Amino acid sequence: MIVRVVGVGSADDARAPRRPTSHAVTAAIGWGALAASSLVIGALLGALRSWPDRLIGLVLAFGAGALISAVSFDLAQEGARLGDRGAMAIGLAAGALTYFALDRLVGRRSAKAGGGSAGSALALGAFLDGIPEQLVLGIGIAAGEGVSVGLLVAIFVSNLPEAIGSSTDMRAAGRSPAAIRRLWFLVAVVCALATVVGYAIADSVTNNLNAAVDGFAAGALLVMLIDSMIPEAVRKGGDVSGLATVLGFAVAAGLSGIG
Repeated sequence: MIVRVVGVGSADDARAPRRPTSHAVTAAIGWGALAASSLVIGALLGALRSWPDRLIGLVLAFGAGALISAVSFDLAQEGARLGDRGAMAIGLAAGALTYFALDRLVGRRSAKAGGGSAGSALALGAFLDGIPEQLVLGIGIAAGEGVSVGLLVAIFVSNLPEAIGSSTDMRAAGRSPAAIRRLWFLVAVVCALATVVGYAIADSVTNNLNAAVDGFAAGALLVMLIDSMIPEAVRKGGDVSGLATVLGFAVAAGLSGIG
């Protein structure tokens, strides 16, 4: 899920105007869809059958490690490099508070509907961090930076556990596989469209705004990790969850340096 964008000019310089072409727009749509497709794949795997709790816990723990690496190296560090620390801090606080408030709202509604709150929280987390990340992906494509193989692999590493864990939890709570598929397909479509939006607004985005977007994704991810993903991983995966988390961190950290 992680997108690395290198700023151009000073922290407050907008990018030079560019003339969009059909080929470039198609490329933005294609990369956005590819990045978001792992959400649908994970949802299909989670809704396909009942997976052992221990396996789901270890998958979630691995994904949590990958996301911790993502927050450390690809969001917080990159956001601080691109813009002022104040912009990064504002985005961080906004993302954290937004996820916190919406998670409480989703949790209350899920409890009234009969459960699946952990699955709903993971889906919300994927939605809230996926949109800003793919906005930045579109901005990077507009800047002509391209997309690395390592980046795409890292996207799958962090997206799949969220979708698998969420879908499995929702299925255990009684939600139909069709409803789960529709939910994750919608999340994937919105995230993919965010790439196109990022491409379209690239000319008017300053590096400070880019840093704030990175901060928003980092804040939402951190609260989701502590409130939902890590507790669920430990509950289902047991005492080896910490080792799986370290493995996920190491894999994602290694991939972040590719391409």
